[in-house]
Amino acid sequence: MIELEKRLKKELLQNVQAKVVSSTAWTIPLHTIEVEYKPVKRIKMDVLMKMMLITCQKAKVTSAMQISELLLVEQLFMEDLINIMKRTQLIEIKNQVYTLTEKGIKQLNDGIFEEELDAQSQNLLYSPSHSTFLQGEIKPALDGEETLNLFRYASEEKVRFKWAEDVLVDALQANGMEKVDGDLQTVVSEIVSNTELYVDDVPCFEFILYNPSEDLLYARVWNTFLDQWDETLENELNEKERVIWREKFLNVGT
Repeated sequence: MIELEKRLKKELLQNVQAKVVSSTAWTIPLHTIEVEYKPVKRIKMDVLMKMMLITCQKAKVTSAMQISELLLVEQLFMEDLINIMKRTQLIEIKNQVYTLTEKGIKQLNDGIFEEELDAQSQNLLYSPSHSTFLQGEIKPALDGEETLNLFRYASEEKVRFKWAEDVLVDALQANGMEKVDGDLQTVVSEIVSNTELYVDDVPCFEFILYNPSEDLLYARVWNTFLDQWDETLENELNEKERVIWREKFLNVGT
């Protein structure tokens, strides 16, 4: 941990005409949220599927044999396709006649076949200090990490999270859940539930720098989870403490 702090301080002083007047380390909480969701597979509807749906829409067919004869397709193959159409609720049987459902009509008009997959779950990482989900890697504990205090502007109260479904869907998308492989697309159709599992303490390194040529004090914060300088935390410190820094490090009034 000490070596990392030295490396960061050296990096800061390489390219700027400034000096470090203060350095410290603290942690921010990172909440692991398990999100259960239902994915949907979407693919461009093939010609045979379209022809079968159109046949069921325009003709009064009562068996796979009839459809097979009309489309000149092997009956066993037609039966398999009918089973798929039933399972995905694109067709139904009314008065012994195959009929398109509203879902079947919509997918036929759109030319896109959708199939619901089994529910899945994925862990997302939420930072109250950033008011958003973050992408990164939780690192193994560093030497001395257990002695770090919580970030002074982080709330220690129990956080109760409530998210709109579109927020969780966007977070899953950012986490790589939704995929496109040629004509095949996998997307989230519904959020089933979300549950907080645990909270990690993410170490951050804070440096206060002074540039005498610009008479400017400013913060740099290295976030070990993001593995980069954290502009959000830097901006918060700059907005809340610049006046205090001038009095503390430069011994001048406002």
